[in-house]
Amino acid sequence: MFSKACEYGIRATIFIASESLKNNRVGQKEIAEEIDSPVAFTAKILQKLVHCNIVSSAKGVGGGFSIDKFRLKEIKLVEIVEAIDGDSIFRGCGLGLSDCSEDHPCPVHEKFKSIRGELATMLEDTTLEELALGIKSGNTFLRY
Repeated sequence: MFSKACEYGIRATIFIASESLKNNRVGQKEIAEEIDSPVAFTAKILQKLVHCNIVSSAKGVGGGFSIDKFRLKEIKLVEIVEAIDGDSIFRGCGLGLSDCSEDHPCPVHEKFKSIRGELATMLEDTTLEELALGIKSGNTFLRY
């Protein structure tokens, strides 16, 4: 449903958020290792996240990526998805057809429309803080 870049972007952001809860900055190599992504690909994703003001970066000794703890309650999962994949997941066809529409629906159009709506609600209602706290408590994981 999400592109590979978006999956990595979500995982990277959750990892950065969980480390930010501990007042830690993390480097791109550490992030890439934690989310099991190539370093160069991770760097491109992190650039997008910094450009969209989802994560912050600092260069030099003690540098790395972080997210202000107070922003964790404000950042919604939808922001990460839109930063990486845009809004196509909210409008796109379930079968990937370019001509699918209300007037000219694909075979799964009606069923996928409700799923897409539920997904949008979940992404809009889920905060980065709630996901990071799941990692911190050990109730959820990013890498086994």
